[in-house]
Amino acid sequence: MAENRHAAVGLSDERVMEMYETMLLARRLDERMWLLNRSGKIPFVISCQGQEAAQVGAAFALDRDKDYVLPYYRDMGVVLTFGMTAKDLMLSGFAKAEDPNSGGRQMPGHFGQKKNRIVTGSSPVTTQVPHAVGIALAGKMEKKDIVTLVTFGEGSSNQGDFHEGANFAGVHKLPVIFMVENNKYAISVPYERQVAAEKVSDRAIGYGMPGVTVDGNDPLEVYKAVKEAADRGRRGEGPTLVEAVSYRLTPHSSDDDDRSYRTSDEVAIAKTKDPIITFGAYLKESGLMDEESEKAINDKIMKLVNEATDYAENAPYAEPEHALKYVYAEE
Repeated sequence: MAENRHAAVGLSDERVMEMYETMLLARRLDERMWLLNRSGKIPFVISCQGQEAAQVGAAFALDRDKDYVLPYYRDMGVVLTFGMTAKDLMLSGFAKAEDPNSGGRQMPGHFGQKKNRIVTGSSPVTTQVPHAVGIALAGKMEKKDIVTLVTFGEGSSNQGDFHEGANFAGVHKLPVIFMVENNKYAISVPYERQVAAEKVSDRAIGYGMPGVTVDGNDPLEVYKAVKEAADRGRRGEGPTLVEAVSYRLTPHSSDDDDRSYRTSDEVAIAKTKDPIITFGAYLKESGLMDEESEKAINDKIMKLVNEATDYAENAPYAEPEHALKYVYAEE
């Protein structure tokens, strides 16, 4: 039996299995969306594949009853953890009227669900960072025990929104966790052409906060780092910058051809560290899962994916005359 690493960070057997199932649900939904896109049924996919461990590990470290998440467009693992369902995400993919994110108005990946404190993002990258800082400021002013988690890619860490948000949070000691999901590519631009620093987390010192770089393929390592950051924030010690290093296993989006900027060998090597496989192996070594229970979990999740797909595909589109609904105030 393997060393019980999850207990060492305060996770029960049940919680760690829930993490694995959430990661697997994100992966299977994403894979289905690619098939639907290639068959002409949904218009666009921007993928979480390869980053599920970072997303689920971070979201599990928060209090889902009071904290706020401001996800970026790949964060299917974050929003599933915070209460979105497979059906919600498929309705978004098909752009149907019941889509909880935007009522079918916005392209997939623009997550927002008020009841679960998932704050709506917009298409320009990094705009969610100042919003997360603002929510943390409001929480501090109202003496609420909340933490905000904002996620973004390493390319976004070069945008002014990140630097202004980090500076403000550092000065005012706000309970914000800035999590960079470093997947090595800003669309087609590799890390070394984006950032001169060895690590994105090196930037933290300039804003008076701790910075830590962790293995983004290991949900337990990400959980531990984000939990420590959340505890710091709740104690009034201010923000933290967490860099979770992983790899984007798919093209940037369904409109991208990644063969133009990286080799198939590079992607194949990255797939040997696929967090779905490596975390599954850890659970087997720990005695929490075997081949039979792994198949049962996968079958259960595929049933969810199939039901969500069928429901969303057959759900009605929004009425054309409702195009301006939710845009302007109504009497």
